[in-house]
Amino acid sequence: MHPPVATFVEAVNTFDLEWLLATFADDALVNDQLREYSGATAIRQWAARDVIGERLTMAVTNVVERHCNLSVTANVDGNFDKRGLPDPLVVSFYFSTCNDLIVQLIILRKLGDI
Repeated sequence: MHPPVATFVEAVNTFDLEWLLATFADDALVNDQLREYSGATAIRQWAARDVIGERLTMAVTNVVERHCNLSVTANVDGNFDKRGLPDPLVVSFYFSTCNDLIVQLIILRKLGDI
């Protein structure tokens, strides 16, 4: 796994907001379930609320590298409302990196293979 992505996963699993934020470029873009967060301030608010605040954890099950992008599939858990969600909750994280920083992260719930 690319160093910033491996660090992202470790920071999520240890609930370390500052370490998590250090993996992103200042002008990065996060799209989490079709909601966009652009730039350091918005990403900090998203991460504090939806990642660290919900005590999110990631159990990585698959990693695929495509050109300069990395797709990470993980079983996700945490203190969020799980009503109506499958168990395990499988989520795909699509990372783009540049200069050892995450410049784009797209997060989508995996609905199954087509």
